Amino acid sequence: MSRRIVETLLGAIVLAVAFGFLAWAYSRSNVARPDGYTLYARFDSIDGLEIGADVRVSGIRVGKVTGAELDPETYRARVAFDVRRDLELPRDSSAAVVSSGLFGSKYLAIVPGAEPEMLKPGEEITLTQSSINLETLIGKFLFGGTVGGSQEKGAP
Repeated sequence: MSRRIVETLLGAIVLAVAFGFLAWAYSRSNVARPDGYTLYARFDSIDGLEIGADVRVSGIRVGKVTGAELDPETYRARVAFDVRRDLELPRDSSAAVVSSGLFGSKYLAIVPGAEPEMLKPGEEITLTQSSINLETLIGKFLFGGTVGGSQEKGAP
């Protein structure tokens, strides 16, 4: 009889620990949709920007990227992202795909503008800067401003 009690208690402890771990993992995962609103931005390139990536203002996380699709007419990437409800962004704000370091992950950086009118949910940020390709940047540095390394004589 005492063996069954020990086994039952041990099973209950294992289940409690497993449940506690699942609750902790869920709370850290940010699975629940944040209380915020969705905005959009279009980019020529979003290389490395993943769904779930941070959206930051002045380096502070204020939201996350929720989707990306290709516009079939302009062939530009349309990025959807959520921003905290308590954060109002001016209409002339800009968005850029930036890296958190030389080999770090990409995130969406928002630079607030100065216009008094604010963006409304579902609107689009029109001032954008696409992701900078590291290989292209190194090529421009090594080959004097051109990627292919061929410069015409007399060209600036």
